[in-house]
Amino acid sequence: AAVEVRYLNDLICGLRVFLGIDISTPSSVEAVNGTNVKLKCTFSSKYKVNPQSVAVSWNFRPLNSGSDESVFYYHETPYPPQTGRFKGHAVWSGDVTRGDASITLQEVPPTFNGTFVCQVRNPPDVHGNSGEINFRVVNKVSLSEIGILAAAVGGACGIIMVLLGIFVAVRYCKKNRMDNDIELHSREQEWKDPTVW
Repeated sequence: AAVEVRYLNDLICGLRVFLGIDISTPSSVEAVNGTNVKLKCTFSSKYKVNPQSVAVSWNFRPLNSGSDESVFYYHETPYPPQTGRFKGHAVWSGDVTRGDASITLQEVPPTFNGTFVCQVRNPPDVHGNSGEINFRVVNKVSLSEIGILAAAVGGACGIIMVLLGIFVAVRYCKKNRMDNDIELHSREQEWKDPTVW
């Protein structure tokens, strides 16, 4: 039993060292041709984040080839690309002290279709996963979750307005019918009353 406990303890300690820095990104992002889009990348480290030692690198893997291209680098200060397809397009949007390593791509063209990879190092925490985003540039916006939500809310509002209109119309008709019934009832009383000639 003591050997098993020692083994489990060693295994847990080994996993802590192995897991290292944890990086989160959306699995896919879609952007309209010519617009700006933020590529969100957040991270957490088991060590305190030191702004002087954190390094962030963004790379790109195009759809038609397997070779990675550098997109952006950050170490104490942003280093935007000086050459290549991302020159003038990649801007730092992160804050490493808050665990944010995001960048913004400006005026995205169709040549940005591919996979963007976010890597963060916070020495001595240099091991961990990378965040990968499958990026797609489209000519127009496809129906997204926000669009579906907006349609659902708009539809619900429309249904409520129709039901409210029906309710008001029914009340109006009932009121008219009651007014007519009262008028008719008073005339019947006049006809039946023998004192009235």
